[in-house]
Amino acid sequence: MNSLRRAQPYRPTYSGDIVMTPLKAPAPTPTKPAPTLRSADFRNAIVKAQADGLGVNALTLRLTLRDESELKRDPTVKVEEISFKGGVMRFLGVKVVSGGVAVSSLDRGEA
Repeated sequence: MNSLRRAQPYRPTYSGDIVMTPLKAPAPTPTKPAPTLRSADFRNAIVKAQADGLGVNALTLRLTLRDESELKRDPTVKVEEISFKGGVMRFLGVKVVSGGVAVSSLDRGEA
């Protein structure tokens, strides 16, 4: 005698007027790639501008509000690299202006 039971078709159970169906397992959520740290891009742009002979006083880092917030919270940014003296934020000595732009960029002060 075979002890295996034959699979039965699914039949919902009824409780009063409510049909109860078994819950399905939630679909696995897709994993997001780790966000790229924009501070490295800003750092590289500043270093390149300095290599081209521009001083930090000629440069302005124009950031979106989101990029400014991320720069402040970035764990790879060292305390020595960012300052807030005199109500002006500076990154690697370059003045940071936040908001008013759709895409963050380094203004090289060139005409």
